[in-house]
Amino acid sequence: MKKFFLVSVFMSVSVFLSAQVKPYVTSAGEMIFSFAKIDHNGSSGSNVMRWSPVFNSQGFVNFDMGKSFGFVAGLGIRNVGFIDDAYDPDNSGVKKKFRTYNFGIPVGIKLGKMNRFFIFGGYEIEFPFHYKEKTFVNGDKQDTKISDWFSSRVPSYYNTVYGGIQFPYGLTLKVKYYLTGFFNNDFTEIVNGQERHPYENYNVNVIYFSLSFNLFKGHDFAVNEFKKEKTTVIY
Repeated sequence: MKKFFLVSVFMSVSVFLSAQVKPYVTSAGEMIFSFAKIDHNGSSGSNVMRWSPVFNSQGFVNFDMGKSFGFVAGLGIRNVGFIDDAYDPDNSGVKKKFRTYNFGIPVGIKLGKMNRFFIFGGYEIEFPFHYKEKTFVNGDKQDTKISDWFSSRVPSYYNTVYGGIQFPYGLTLKVKYYLTGFFNNDFTEIVNGQERHPYENYNVNVIYFSLSFNLFKGHDFAVNEFKKEKTTVIY
C-alpha cells in the first residue's frame, strides 16, 4: 500500500507538471459520523454512531485537466473514532469510547462537471498523533481514561480509501473506510506486575460519513462558466 501511495503521488505530480495546469487551493471543515466493524473475541459488539464536528480540517491543491476531470492532493487533520456500547460481553454495563487525532495526506481524482456536480475518490494515508480511551460503567465515566501522544496502542499509520459527491451549491458528502485496523493488536502493557495484551483479539475497522461545505470552491471553470451564462450561483 505504501508503494501504491508513492507511485500515485509520483504519477499525479508528473501529469500536473507535463500538463502545465494552474493549480488552486481549497479548504473546508468536516463533520464526521463514524461507525465501526467490530470483532472482539468473536463478538461483534454493539457499535453506535459517533459524531465528531471538531476538530476536522482539510485542504486540497486542485489540478483541473478539463471541465470534467481533475486531480487533487492535500493535507488534513481529523478526529476519528468509535463507540463500543457492549465492550464486555460478560458485563452489559461497560461501554468504551476510542478516538485518535490523525494527520492525513490524500490523493485522488474528480470526475463530472467541475462547475456543477461531480464525484471524487482516492487514497489517504493517516498518521495518528494523539490517542484517547474512555471507559463508562452503567453510564458513569471511570477514572481510567487513557490519553497518549504518539501512542503505541494504535498503528503508526492507517491506510484508507474514500469517495464522495460534490453538489452544485457547495455541499460535499464523503464516505471513508479504514483498511488498517484501529488498534495495534501486539501492544503490551504491565498492570499490577502482569503482562496484558488489551487489543490482542480486538479487531476494528472504522467507516465514516462526513459533510463539508465549499470543499472544492474556487475553481476557474465554475467562475468562467457562470460569467458566460450570466447567472448567479450561491456557494
